[in-house]
Amino acid sequence: MTDIMTKLNAKTAEERLKNLVEVKKSIDKGELKPDLLSGSVNNHIHTIYSFSPYSPTLAVFMAWKNGLTTAGIMDHDSIGGAHEFLKAGEIMNMAVTAGIECRVSMKNTKLNGKRINNPDQKSVAYVALHGVPHGFIDTVNDFFAPYREKRNIRNKKMCESISHLTAPFGITLDFEQDVLPISNFADSGSVTERHLLFALAKKIATVYKTPDQLVDFLKNGLKMDLSDKVSAQLLSAIPEYYLYDVLGALKGNLVEKFYIDADEECPDVTEYIALAKKTGAISAYAYLGDVGNSVTGDKKAQTFEDEYIDLLFAELSRLGFNAVTYMPTRNTEEQLNLVMQYCDNNGFFQISGEDINSPRQSFICKALEKENFKHLFASTYALIGHEKAATENADNGMFTAKTIAQFPLLPDRIKHFEAIGRA
Repeated sequence: MTDIMTKLNAKTAEERLKNLVEVKKSIDKGELKPDLLSGSVNNHIHTIYSFSPYSPTLAVFMAWKNGLTTAGIMDHDSIGGAHEFLKAGEIMNMAVTAGIECRVSMKNTKLNGKRINNPDQKSVAYVALHGVPHGFIDTVNDFFAPYREKRNIRNKKMCESISHLTAPFGITLDFEQDVLPISNFADSGSVTERHLLFALAKKIATVYKTPDQLVDFLKNGLKMDLSDKVSAQLLSAIPEYYLYDVLGALKGNLVEKFYIDADEECPDVTEYIALAKKTGAISAYAYLGDVGNSVTGDKKAQTFEDEYIDLLFAELSRLGFNAVTYMPTRNTEEQLNLVMQYCDNNGFFQISGEDINSPRQSFICKALEKENFKHLFASTYALIGHEKAATENADNGMFTAKTIAQFPLLPDRIKHFEAIGRA
């Protein structure tokens, strides 16, 4: 299995896809089988085009290995891996979907000054474009290219801030030497805070060679307040998870000490909505909700949109959003039942996906097996059906924001696109 993963994480997309063809031959011969047949779906898998241990090719294979029936690529500020992801889906005979996640400025809305769904900064929201028609993938990627460049200006400054914190312990971080080489920026990928923290994790682990020493440094050197859960993960020192666990601890406890507010790298929300309408993609707000015990350990207990949820949905409607996306494992059933009710009342299409950017995270969302989330399977195939139809139809005018926003109100339309998605 390790050999397969290495081949599917080869240097170039061409090599990776060529290797996948060979892997598929082994599958067809019955020499390789999925771990289980879960029948599950996931629309939110990150790849090396943002931050992840998986190339687009390996991400599709891992989705298959975990028994998923569909998979969706979702990278930050980049959709550069989508063509490879789609080709890998063809090779594996798996239904796949292309999307992109980004941050937008809400300064010119009634949400200005509020902590929306971004733990690090007020007035900035995480959103997604789902079901991007394939003829517009390059258009979307080109739109975000200057924002990726601007983000790196801030990344460099944050590396300097990190070095200021860690220099007394003999640890410094250089953006060009330590961060860029572990990113896919040269091939239109993005560089995120996770890249900075992963580079820092590697340096810390080099200096503090045992888990005991490392945890002691984080607690007493960097003065981080680690939870028992995070400490236990670090002390267990499972090799394939270790550096990602260190990254998670740093993300949950150190970011506020070096974070610099994003500004020019975040398009205004109206520009993002215009891009969705131009390309026929589905604009989706990513609901976070108040966080208690973070699933991945990289978020503190904190309040977000729940206290002003009426205002939130009113603004999403006014701005012209098509959908709301949420992660069933991240929230309580009470939170999600309320969000689903608001989606129904406001005519928003509902999209689910579990955020995958670490080998510790499962590709399968067990919560989707609950009866009240069954509609998310249908919506996933409707999403894929929309993407297929919009890709094949030269006139994307039929896939306007108004049409997509009517999905929840028109069950026949969901069934129509679901049938296309399952074909």
